[in-house]
Amino acid sequence: MLNFTLTMQKKPLILVTNDDGITAPGIRTLINIMKTIGDVVVVAPDSPQSGMGHAITVDSTLHCDKVSKNNAEIIEYSCSGTPADCVKLAVHEILDRRPDLCVSGINHGSNSSINVIYSGTMSAAIEAGIEGIPAIGFSLLDYNWDADFSQIEDYIKTIVINLLSSGLPNDVVLNVNFPKLKKENIKGIKVCRQAKGNWVEDFDKRVSPMGKDYYWLSGKFVSSDKGEDTDIWALENGYVSLVPCQFDLTAHHTLQKLNTWKLND
Repeated sequence: MLNFTLTMQKKPLILVTNDDGITAPGIRTLINIMKTIGDVVVVAPDSPQSGMGHAITVDSTLHCDKVSKNNAEIIEYSCSGTPADCVKLAVHEILDRRPDLCVSGINHGSNSSINVIYSGTMSAAIEAGIEGIPAIGFSLLDYNWDADFSQIEDYIKTIVINLLSSGLPNDVVLNVNFPKLKKENIKGIKVCRQAKGNWVEDFDKRVSPMGKDYYWLSGKFVSSDKGEDTDIWALENGYVSLVPCQFDLTAHHTLQKLNTWKLND
């Protein structure tokens, strides 16, 4: 891996969060990596929040409790809300200065292709981007709680140091996914576009002991994209995928067409 030297006047302040919960092995790995780069503050959900998307808490109270001891190397807060809530609270209530970077993850499982829409991991990164903070969401294609995150540590550090050294365009965040491979079998990092795909849902309908119907959501992901410049292709071929994402959802290419409609006649 390449070595980089930061030229910042002081150590960067890095906000760490996730959607798997503050005790998840993925975030513990990410914290250990970030503390070699800058000053770290953790604000993360107190329980798993996978699939929450960009939900925020508006109809109930939020609790955010400091869980690290006074002499701890890193300050950590456990939040009762969603990943997006965690970022909002960190920026507006907890931190005494704006973070230089927000990193979210390391997620247990993929956030490639359309999964970025549902992802709590990426929603935390996007919320930071909305606040004007450079942000990255990291995910490993391994859902196991005891996944081996050590294989990807050097890649995470390389991406973070590049961002801190070079910056990102406004309103852009990074979505980074890692294949489930040994370090020596990963071919490198590939800058990609988001692959086109969708989930084909299947609801497992059951009946409770009280006679009420309930459902378990399941299904399978189907990629409809044959391009070799996508995150799915990269991951299937042994690369780390790096996708720049924007949160301006305007379909700019459609504006001219819509302006031909007879809307005001």
